Amino acid sequence: MHWFIALALLALSLEGAKVVHVGDKFKDSGKCKACHSHIVKEWEGSWHAKSHYANDEYFQKTIDYVARKTSGKSLNTIKIECAACHNPRISVTSTSAEYEAIAALNLDQDTAATKALQSDLISEGINCVVCHNIDQIHDNLPDSKRGIHRVSWMKSGVMSGPYDDAKSPYHKTERRDFMDTNPDQLCFVCHANDTSEEGHRFTNMQSEFKSGGKQCVDCHMGPRKMGVAATLRDKNGQQNKRLIRSHSFIGAHTVTMWKDALKVEAKKGSRTLEVTLKNPQPHALPSGFGSREIVVEMQYLKGGKVINTETRSLTSRYLSKRGKPTIPHLAAKTVENLSIPANGSKTISFPLVNGADKVLLSVSYRLVNDEVREMLELKDPMWSKKMVIKKLNLSL
Repeated sequence: MHWFIALALLALSLEGAKVVHVGDKFKDSGKCKACHSHIVKEWEGSWHAKSHYANDEYFQKTIDYVARKTSGKSLNTIKIECAACHNPRISVTSTSAEYEAIAALNLDQDTAATKALQSDLISEGINCVVCHNIDQIHDNLPDSKRGIHRVSWMKSGVMSGPYDDAKSPYHKTERRDFMDTNPDQLCFVCHANDTSEEGHRFTNMQSEFKSGGKQCVDCHMGPRKMGVAATLRDKNGQQNKRLIRSHSFIGAHTVTMWKDALKVEAKKGSRTLEVTLKNPQPHALPSGFGSREIVVEMQYLKGGKVINTETRSLTSRYLSKRGKPTIPHLAAKTVENLSIPANGSKTISFPLVNGADKVLLSVSYRLVNDEVREMLELKDPMWSKKMVIKKLNLSL
């Protein structure tokens, strides 16, 4: 009996996430435009729409870097591991030692793994059918199970949504709490934690989240506004007006989101200028990915001319298992984490410079810090762009 149970447990441990077929009628957003064109248009400008190896330079170069530095795992295996969240409708959810042997010989072109990664089904990243075809979210699973490994799907052609009375001639619709009263549950399917190839948890947004009455969608999808979820008209020619949210999924890449995201105060001491950053948000800043950064810059002026500058970086730094600086996804250890906790604050001391009569203080946000940006050789200027949170002019 013991050997039978052991075999059964082994079989379960080797079983990948259950893949559910998506019919051609629903596999891409273009099929949704007939009734939801305004929502699809919002989504097309989002980073959910770019959540794919071919569409996101940071994601692409991170995968390439991890594959180069990790022995025993092919590029395609790393892609499939990351697809759990970035491409959750992928038809292959794990690879085997046999596949790695074939891939090492470059003989994997006709394998299921390679074909799955080349499929049009995943080219849109997080598209409509990713979120709106989820049946259940399994929060009873270990928190290492994320993305496709944490959900079960409805049948193709059945969509989940926030309304009890939604009707469509094109698909069935069923209400789910995670689409209405408990949307954080859906967000945390993927936006919960990140673990490196060394098993180091370098980000855990779900545990750091301090709601205080806020939900993820309040900021990232905006307030509910009167509109139409679908443009279909009833028998009287009327559209069904509803309270809906934006599907732009604004976030760290959105410049306007950073204006006044932190409260900034400055107090002059006898020898220092104390700058306090207060975080009113329900999660830490910076957060989300390990390489994000808040930059605090001080320009000292005398008679209108800059005589000195001081800069502080609030970010996280990581070491590999060999003790070398590395990117978060290969980290064995976090050696520095300067994030400001949810509903918390951090005070930074700057020296007073002799002769200075004014200080220009600037607090800004960058998507990737210098160290990681150089390691990954990121080229797009967006990764180093400073998005202004607050600027202050202070007389000394």
